[in-house]
Amino acid sequence: MKTIVHYLLSILFFAQSFAQAPYILVLGTAQDGGYPQAGCNKDCCRAVWEKKLAFQGVSCLALVDPHTGQRWLFDATPDFKEQLEALKSLTKNPSNQLAGIFLTHAHIGHYTGLMDLGREVMGTQQMGVYAMPRMKQFLETNGPWSQLTQIENIKIQPLQDSQDIQLNERLKVRPFRVPHRDEFSETVGFEIIGLTKKVIFLPDIDKWQKWSTSLKTVIEGVDFAFIDGTFYQDGEINRPMSEVPHPFVTETMSLLEELPPNQKAKVQFIHLNHTNPLLRKNSPEAQSVRKKGFGIAETGQRIEL
Repeated sequence: MKTIVHYLLSILFFAQSFAQAPYILVLGTAQDGGYPQAGCNKDCCRAVWEKKLAFQGVSCLALVDPHTGQRWLFDATPDFKEQLEALKSLTKNPSNQLAGIFLTHAHIGHYTGLMDLGREVMGTQQMGVYAMPRMKQFLETNGPWSQLTQIENIKIQPLQDSQDIQLNERLKVRPFRVPHRDEFSETVGFEIIGLTKKVIFLPDIDKWQKWSTSLKTVIEGVDFAFIDGTFYQDGEINRPMSEVPHPFVTETMSLLEELPPNQKAKVQFIHLNHTNPLLRKNSPEAQSVRKKGFGIAETGQRIEL
């Protein structure tokens, strides 16, 4: 009899745990400068300045485990304070506590939100910040970030390429190196592994041809892929685009055009530059992307793991 009771209780516990499945929340979709971008008087940003289109925060994901109450951020953006408030609202958890922050690299849209953890603002104590070796060194040896480590507002948790970080019994994260303009640190994407699903977060990379890994293979091995959609097509900005060699959305769609519809649907373009027409939901370009079977990340989007 006891065995049956224990069995039923274990089933009940699993069902309750699964009902509180971990999930991903999109907290921002724009490139490092946000949308609108400072100093932009073009039509792409003017409509947002005039409140005809909605503000979009810088590219950021949250990982939430409602079973344990833990929440992690992927990248600390210049829009950190707004995104923290959005996270609290969307998770119905008013606490400011985060279980940690994972950093992809040392370009301004991906780590400068750490300033809000300092004594001038939140004054956190030993906030876990997950960083690769060069990123760790960059934070520890350059002010004002070095002060965060010296007075222990943050505690850097070292990452290594392709080595799992076990967050709890239900979640783990795997960083993976990608080619990018690595002036100050290496660049990584993250594979976020939950109970039943895997999600890729890869907001920044140089052209896909520079990566030794097949993008098709990556897409096939996960359930959702938030990937670099910085620029829609060539000629989008008034300087040589070779200086910022992100894969164009048009190139990525061509690369993946032979994938079946269920695979294409996994792709969610994120990290959209202010010039990118995909920021405007009803633009012909956004409609074309969706017609071809691909997705465009949206703030507030939720994916259960």
